[in-house]
Amino acid sequence: MVSSEYERRIADRFATFDQDGNGYIDREDFNVAAKALLVEFGTAARSDKGQALYAGAEAFWQGMAGIADRDGDQRITRDEFVNGALKRLRDNPERFAEIARPFLHAALDIADTDGDGAATVADTARVLVLLGVPLDTARAAVAALDADGDGKVGEAEIVPAFARYFTVPE
Repeated sequence: MVSSEYERRIADRFATFDQDGNGYIDREDFNVAAKALLVEFGTAARSDKGQALYAGAEAFWQGMAGIADRDGDQRITRDEFVNGALKRLRDNPERFAEIARPFLHAALDIADTDGDGAATVADTARVLVLLGVPLDTARAAVAALDADGDGKVGEAEIVPAFARYFTVPE
């Protein structure tokens, strides 16, 4: 039972990961997210960027399972997600950032259509929306991350922000 406001907000983040809406997070949810990104940006799954994205998705899944899958059934329930976030991530969003980094790096590489090492604000928002972040939240977050106003967001900005979104509900 989710009792505090913090727990409720973290529990709401669960739906972002549960891509197929079946009530738990598993490896397939990460593969669904990867495939959606590849389709959105017209990137072939067998390309180097596509393979890097799938490898990042697998690393992200393994990290999440290691943190939250308490019963070892290769599925993370809502309660396991909340407890994992509360007990292991609340005071250490950097840990979440590190398990998400390979996936986010690969996702931003796909969204970096001009190869300059950063994605446009609009493309970064597209990535976040595909990962389940509400459109208004994604737009506001990405705009705030573009502190220098150059219209670009890089890994150094997006990874810690992504971690805060999933571990700090404010």
